[in-house]
Amino acid sequence: MHDRARIHVAAGAGGDGCLSFRREAHVPRGGPDGGDGGRGGDVVLVCDESLRDLETFRRRPTYRAPRGGHGEGALRHGAGGATLELGVPPGTEALVEADGSRHDLVRDGQRALVARGGPGGRGNKRFAGPTHQTPRFAERGLPGEETWVALALKLLAEVGLIGLPNAGKSSLLRRLTRAQPKVAGYPFTTLAPVLGTLATDGRDLVLADIPGLIEGASEGVGLGHEFLAHVERCRLLVHVLDLAPLDGSDPVDNHRTVESELADYDPRLAGLPRVLVLSKADLVDATTAAAAQAWWRERFAGTDTPVLVTSSATGAGLRALARELERRAPALPETASASSDAPAMRELAAHRTYRPAAPRAYRVRRTGAGGFAVEGDGIERLVARYDLDNEEALAHLERRLRGIGVLRALEAEGFEPGDEVQIAGVAFDLDPEA
Repeated sequence: MHDRARIHVAAGAGGDGCLSFRREAHVPRGGPDGGDGGRGGDVVLVCDESLRDLETFRRRPTYRAPRGGHGEGALRHGAGGATLELGVPPGTEALVEADGSRHDLVRDGQRALVARGGPGGRGNKRFAGPTHQTPRFAERGLPGEETWVALALKLLAEVGLIGLPNAGKSSLLRRLTRAQPKVAGYPFTTLAPVLGTLATDGRDLVLADIPGLIEGASEGVGLGHEFLAHVERCRLLVHVLDLAPLDGSDPVDNHRTVESELADYDPRLAGLPRVLVLSKADLVDATTAAAAQAWWRERFAGTDTPVLVTSSATGAGLRALARELERRAPALPETASASSDAPAMRELAAHRTYRPAAPRAYRVRRTGAGGFAVEGDGIERLVARYDLDNEEALAHLERRLRGIGVLRALEAEGFEPGDEVQIAGVAFDLDPEA
């Protein structure tokens, strides 16, 4: 099961605006008629309930949306680039590394925009006016956003089965559900989380069998602790404890080991409700099983942790366990949706996305005696829109710089006519009095 992937996505670039003039026979008036470029395609993650893991993204790590079409004469605008939709399984968390935004996709059809397409350039028709009726320049389209996206799958299970390797978790899942996890008489038979559905009288519960934990799992021993991400959404944990371990280990120490590793991974998991299941009761006599149950009940006296004795081989105690799980795992709201901070799937609220505020458009700094630089993503994108070898385009850009306050900001830093100004790596000869 592939539950992690890191992909590179690039939205489409915007199409260029067109520089065109209307010239037709027997038409007395011409004029600019260049169309606009189309917007580049976005990259969107779409929650698809037919998917089970992130294997597709491990085979192909790079995705690029189509660019927008270029504008043409006769006011023909370029077509917008098609949105690139990438399907992900329910329970996927996406971290957009470029801006730190996070998306939590849990409902079928839920969408998350991870890279925006670049805007298209305007054709020369857009710049025509009473005082400038024949503009001989057009804008270029801008590139789309490009970023890495880290994907992590956290299964949507209401009940998680935890315990040491070979404690009987997989056998328990086979008997309670129709899932078919691998069962064998040696540790680490479960190498990936397995889901199963427990059908009760009132509703269905999704159970997750998590690979076994051993001491030091939080430091990478054994299979490590990464699989514990799949119980972060659980609302109830079932700690499966072998009544009589074949290796002769102490069940009390085994219980302490698993709980310690849970707390080391995420202290919030330590606060989730528990059910303690003493498994493999068929391997001990009834007196020993009853004594063990009484001892653990006394240990958890005053808490809300029930202790049940079960046997997956004979089916003993399984019906009582199913009833206990139904009682202790509250039903999810019918309109459950994504929540960016719901590790235990508790009363999920509307989808929330964190996106930091956009940085300032530009900043001015001195580069030495008589030198200044104007920097910033916004100002660089503005300069990239125009052909600086075109005199009309350059004059229009300088008017834009004046309009957004760049000249005022330069003067505030001590700029005087004749000083060198670098904007987006291009030297400009600016005159505040022009």
